[in-house]
Amino acid sequence: MPSSTALWRTSAAGDPLVLDGHRDRADPSLTRLAGPFMRINPDHLTLLAFILAVLAGYLLHMGRPDWTLPLAAIVIFMSALFDALDGKVAKATGRASPRGDLLDHTLDRYADLFILGGIMFGPYCRPWIGFLGVIGVLMASYMGTQAHALTRKRDYGGLVGRADRLVLLVVLIVVQYIVVAWDVELWSDLTALELLMMWFAVAGQLTAAHRGIRAWRILDGPSGEPIARWPAHPRSRRR
Repeated sequence: MPSSTALWRTSAAGDPLVLDGHRDRADPSLTRLAGPFMRINPDHLTLLAFILAVLAGYLLHMGRPDWTLPLAAIVIFMSALFDALDGKVAKATGRASPRGDLLDHTLDRYADLFILGGIMFGPYCRPWIGFLGVIGVLMASYMGTQAHALTRKRDYGGLVGRADRLVLLVVLIVVQYIVVAWDVELWSDLTALELLMMWFAVAGQLTAAHRGIRAWRILDGPSGEPIARWPAHPRSRRR
């Protein structure tokens, strides 16, 4: 069985199964994209990302006319882009702080709720399926945050991270548009967005369990060190 230190390092680095585990590969491109935004307060980029997420949720809730679907996909992509750039701008300009990290993570959760809520109460998803998807996403995020609070390292492992969710949202929203616009028949009675929310429900709970078990093993390590003696909380991304 791996040591608690090894498990802790693994959880901090992420997991190759999720896009968050490959952040280093995207960093050079994001750094170049962040160049034109260096004079902007990173908190404003965070707020812009959140506002775009709210707009996307509204478009998904409407679902009519058909063009609202591809527009929602574009808005989600732009929201994800600004959400990725805020931290780069903060780090490059020396404005990283715990307050910025708190704002970022808090608005991320609200953004998730607005987008998934738009699907849940929209015309292409039955509410009970959407509700299960929302629970899966929230529990996966909660376990990552809880592991962070107890072990001082954020756990990005599992089957689905936030980056994965955003990519799947953009792709499946476009698929849903194609199905509606071209009258394509799916192999089941479920819509493309219902299939997506069912995946979020299952993968989210498995991700939550994965992160919870890994944190449990870290905290139950052979060293028996109290939480207070674990490495200090890393410098948060921004103010």
